[in-house]
Amino acid sequence: MKTQSENKCFEGMQGVYHHWSEACNCDMTFGIFMPSIATSEPVPLVWYLSGLTCTHENAMTKAGAQAAAEEFGVAIVFPDTSPRGSNVPDDDDYDLGQGAGFYLNATKQPWVNNFQMWDYITLDLTDLINENFNVDMARQSIMGHSMGGHGALTIGMGMPGRFKSISALAPICNPTGADWGRKQLAAYLGNDEQSWIKHDSSILMLNEGFDGKVLIDVGSKDQFIDLLRPETLANAMTERRQSGEFRIQSGYDHSYFFVSTFIDDHLAFHADLLNNE
Repeated sequence: MKTQSENKCFEGMQGVYHHWSEACNCDMTFGIFMPSIATSEPVPLVWYLSGLTCTHENAMTKAGAQAAAEEFGVAIVFPDTSPRGSNVPDDDDYDLGQGAGFYLNATKQPWVNNFQMWDYITLDLTDLINENFNVDMARQSIMGHSMGGHGALTIGMGMPGRFKSISALAPICNPTGADWGRKQLAAYLGNDEQSWIKHDSSILMLNEGFDGKVLIDVGSKDQFIDLLRPETLANAMTERRQSGEFRIQSGYDHSYFFVSTFIDDHLAFHADLLNNE
């Protein structure tokens, strides 16, 4: 692991680091904020997964998460959204290829050799953080925005017992039934739609649920709401009687203005569970 930058921030430290990923077969970059209390004791870890076109940097610089993370004494990690580099496959469309990893393990060419984002998040980067930062890996939660909300929900439900809580801001809720999803799932996983199911949070919620609390926020004026299909997740949570809260926030859109408005709520939600273990 190599240090790109480290900046003091709200008494904690915002770092950016490079490392080789065995899963993605390329160099990867991530950011992590460590609260000041981590100098004396292990702290809980919150994962923040970003959306389409984003890198590690978008949420790190736009979400305004560090002040609340320092207040609540939690680390927050900002992974990249895909493998990158001149030898990594890409596509001319913004919603496929680099910047659009969809937090799954691709099985089809040309993506299979690099696009292993599920393993990158759950294995490679997890091990690296455990080895290099003073975090308590028994206390983890996961959250995300848009494509990252999809990733947080599917990874959170797909790994029972690992995460204490899940939250999402404007998540892609039903990728098997929307253009933000069917295109990418077909490209990365092929046309067998049975293989898509574990990457659809609405189906997972209905069939499996989550052994913990869930918080979802969606803006009523989200310009992509028909692609997100939040009603599918709300209905699944209701039918499953999932412990949690689903909120439609009046007047808000899909942007980081929306994210930054509610990020403190989400970190407080996670910290309340993580710090009372």
